[in-house]
Amino acid sequence: MPEPFPEGQPEGRRPEQGQPREQPRADKRQGQRPVRPVGVVHPVVVGYDGSGSARNALAYGAGMARRLGRPLLIVYVTSPGVYCEPLTGQVVGLARDTESLERWLLTELDQVADAAELEVHVRTRRGSAARELATVSAEFSADALVIGAPRHFWHHIIGSVPGWLARHASCPVIVVP
Repeated sequence: MPEPFPEGQPEGRRPEQGQPREQPRADKRQGQRPVRPVGVVHPVVVGYDGSGSARNALAYGAGMARRLGRPLLIVYVTSPGVYCEPLTGQVVGLARDTESLERWLLTELDQVADAAELEVHVRTRRGSAARELATVSAEFSADALVIGAPRHFWHHIIGSVPGWLARHASCPVIVVP
């Protein structure tokens, strides 16, 4: 077989660049977290915060996903979790245990609905609940976005997550009491 570069390796290329890369095998990744599927297409997105109305929204969203034959995507949005240390002025980010948070969300789903026939995915985001839910629903081309009604009276006066989403989301927004 003739050599691909009879004069030697081209300039600027390392010898290993022309070689095919070794593919990682499953036994090499034993200690790592399992890779989640990223191909969620047209899910029913449920925004969950642990409130009573959010539990109702989770049950409604699970039923809707089952009836439509779509995956269920549960989204939990936390605050950015960044603060400034007063003595040093250092900006510190609070770490969250995403695995335990995801287990909690799946347990909540099991308590309010039968998830046996559903394809369920969980995502956690940081930031503004309204903006993150709108971003997730657009990112995954959601068929619907289901959220719980606001709990506090002042949300009706100064605005709320459902109100913002009704104006800015790229899919139908369903608000469950």
